[in-house]
Amino acid sequence: MAMSADQCDQELIAAARLGDRAALDAFARRNGSWVRHVIYATLGRASLVDDVCQHVWATVCRQIGTLADPGAWRSWLFRLARNAAIDAGKKYARERQQHRSIGDFDATEDRRNDPVGTLIANEESIRLLEIIHGLPAIYREPFVLKHLQDWSYAEISEAMSIPVDTVETRLVRARRLLRAALSGDGDKPEASS
Repeated sequence: MAMSADQCDQELIAAARLGDRAALDAFARRNGSWVRHVIYATLGRASLVDDVCQHVWATVCRQIGTLADPGAWRSWLFRLARNAAIDAGKKYARERQQHRSIGDFDATEDRRNDPVGTLIANEESIRLLEIIHGLPAIYREPFVLKHLQDWSYAEISEAMSIPVDTVETRLVRARRLLRAALSGDGDKPEASS
């Protein structure tokens, strides 16, 4: 019988906790994409994803031994990625404010480093991505996890430490905001809770 993806990840983590660098590298390769999506969903700045991702994997290397239950790796890694993205967002905001105060800030973001940009083939996809980017984080995070990473409501609930009903509500509101923005009924998504 073949091993499930989750079982494989658990075995890689168990080996990595014992110091197996190859196992940790394999784990990072297997899960790098969804870590990037978590970071992007939280941060909303494609130009910062690479730096934050490197920070997350460095933290994983240092803290893999603190993961007591290899079966809980998904929520543990989600929290590491989300917290790193939040910290990077705060740092970015502080630096942006400092640059604005001295008049050196250029408000245009360099889109060439957008990891998603190479996958986007048409203008409608670009518009949709911009609308998703404009969602408040409380809606953007579960939306990206559900629709780009195909996480279940239960997985999102566990990782974000919110009830499943709240996940469902936030996804419904995210979809409603996206539909309104796509139809032109709303200029910019707004948070309601």
